[in-house]
Amino acid sequence: MGKKQGTFKKDCLITAGILGIAALIALFLQQFVSTDTHVPLLFVLAVLFVSRFTDGYLYGIAASVVAVIEVNYIFTYPYFEINFVLAGYSLTFIAMLVVSVIVSALTTQIKQQEQIRLEAEKEKMRGNLLRAVSHDIRTPLTSIVGSASGILDNEEILPRERMLELVKDIKEEAQWLIRIVENLLSVTRINGENAHINTDDEIVEEIVGSAVLKFRKRFPEMEVETAMPEDVLMVPMDGILIEQVIVNLLENSALHGRTTSLIRIIVDKRPGRLLISVEDDGEGIRESVLPVMFDGSLQSREGEEYDSRRNMGIGLSVCMSIVKAHKGNMKAENRSEGGARVTFWLPMEENNGY
Repeated sequence: MGKKQGTFKKDCLITAGILGIAALIALFLQQFVSTDTHVPLLFVLAVLFVSRFTDGYLYGIAASVVAVIEVNYIFTYPYFEINFVLAGYSLTFIAMLVVSVIVSALTTQIKQQEQIRLEAEKEKMRGNLLRAVSHDIRTPLTSIVGSASGILDNEEILPRERMLELVKDIKEEAQWLIRIVENLLSVTRINGENAHINTDDEIVEEIVGSAVLKFRKRFPEMEVETAMPEDVLMVPMDGILIEQVIVNLLENSALHGRTTSLIRIIVDKRPGRLLISVEDDGEGIRESVLPVMFDGSLQSREGEEYDSRRNMGIGLSVCMSIVKAHKGNMKAENRSEGGARVTFWLPMEENNGY
């Protein structure tokens, strides 16, 4: 109830403010212009802005009625008087009211259609994530159940080495499930109705270093190099989420490059933005995969012999959601010298380097 009252007050203030500004501009222009032909156009424009920045049809229609009364009462002869007896007065009054109402209705409808489109895109992304995660969760869970059953059913005859191998498999599958859950929680956090992204100034070098440490715990044999500017960069971001983006990109390079032996993180400062690239020396990305890498619908390559649970669709769609929530973007490409490169960028102020 309180939220609705707050929205109502805000929309009323917006409506009154825009109409008031339009009236002041019209009064100001009257000092320099001999005719009043500009006045109706100003108020139609005001109605358009009211419809654009308020919710529903009510405020736009109310603004239309008020605008017509203002124009005819204050800016149309006879001034400060409503006189439908004068020739053409009624026609002018009705014509402007109709035009204002139509403008209000069309603007509100366009805004609602845009909102519907955004909601449809959000639901599409969630649907893609659910379809992908249904497979990604089922596979490790099946493996965990199988390994645990093997230990319980054959405890007395199972060699110690084989038992330890099964326990290791359970641990690895559980770690993979944790990563999936972390990704899903990030998406829920970003796309929820009350989602909020904290963008405190963070030291980029520390975020990258923390991501590399997490990655090396899972892939201790993989070589990782970093290239950082000499300046200490402070960039507004949600450090936890951006760290997860970098970890996801590192894991994708290790898992899907197949022949990857070296991964490089390159941080570059550009005018108004920070670029972070993760590139590898693996087999690269198929050209047919590049257009759909970030939409959450990517499935494992058919006929390839690697763990089917390693679906990079979820991780990359999460990365894109996080980066876009920071008002940035990302892209993937193949390197001319071999391997793949995924780059994302975040907005930053020019003086954020020290």
